[in-house]
Amino acid sequence: MRIDPNIVPEILSDLQTSQVSLNTALQQVSTGKSVSVPSDNPAAAAAMVQNTIETGDVDQYTQNVSTLQTTVQSASSALSSVVTSLTQAVSLGTEGANGTNSSADLQALAQQVQGILTSVVSLANTSVGGAYLFGGTGTTTPYTADSSSPTGYTYNGNNDTNSVQVGDQTSIQVNLPGSQIFSNSSNNVVGSLSSLVTALQSGNSSQIATATTSVDSAVSFIGQQQVFYGNAEQQLNSQEQYLQQDTVSLASQENNLVGVDMATAATNLSQAETDNSAALAAAAKVLPNSLLNYLTTPS
Repeated sequence: MRIDPNIVPEILSDLQTSQVSLNTALQQVSTGKSVSVPSDNPAAAAAMVQNTIETGDVDQYTQNVSTLQTTVQSASSALSSVVTSLTQAVSLGTEGANGTNSSADLQALAQQVQGILTSVVSLANTSVGGAYLFGGTGTTTPYTADSSSPTGYTYNGNNDTNSVQVGDQTSIQVNLPGSQIFSNSSNNVVGSLSSLVTALQSGNSSQIATATTSVDSAVSFIGQQQVFYGNAEQQLNSQEQYLQQDTVSLASQENNLVGVDMATAATNLSQAETDNSAALAAAAKVLPNSLLNYLTTPS
């Protein structure tokens, strides 16, 4: 049997191999991933590039949905408050049209309706995160006082709508312009309230009744606009569930591509530590003796 007189290179190679295995095992346990650099698994690394892109898109869509849910819910809540205010105005108008009120009483009712008008305009100017809910796509305050306007207010927004992407091929319209909701030519909410104020101030029961009917019609009209926001919220909720499923699927795919079984990784680490310790022990015994072979004793 031939004995290798110089086993130092072999010992060093074994030591290096055990150290690499130990480092790999430590990295997998600490990161929970089997692929840290593309060379670890080129195919998995390439697939992870697409996974990362898709995950980023889903995260952005999810953030969009969350923001839009707040916007849509705020708009719906504002319109609910408008309905409540208009209903109160109808009651005041009905009281004012019964013909039994004094001039002072009618003026007091007119002041109350004026307060309701101010409140409704304030709701029409609702903003969330610095963006006006009912200004179309405009950035200026939707309604401002204007003495030259028949209603006492002017709409400064535009008639455009906002649609936001919440999926690769899915966009949702999330607003209606104030011109459609509050100053529609067929159901002018602001105008009907303004007319009721004027009618109450005039004391004409017939005019008060007519104006009250207009406000009552506005109540139903606002209810119809709320349907839009209810539908938008339902769409957003459904998309949110879909995106949650997508997030789980992508996370599962990532784990399959580069994840490690932690129990197996822990076992591998324990074995790598044992192997490395054995390699170090062998090196400690062999290397000094081998080096002495290169030394000669002086004669």
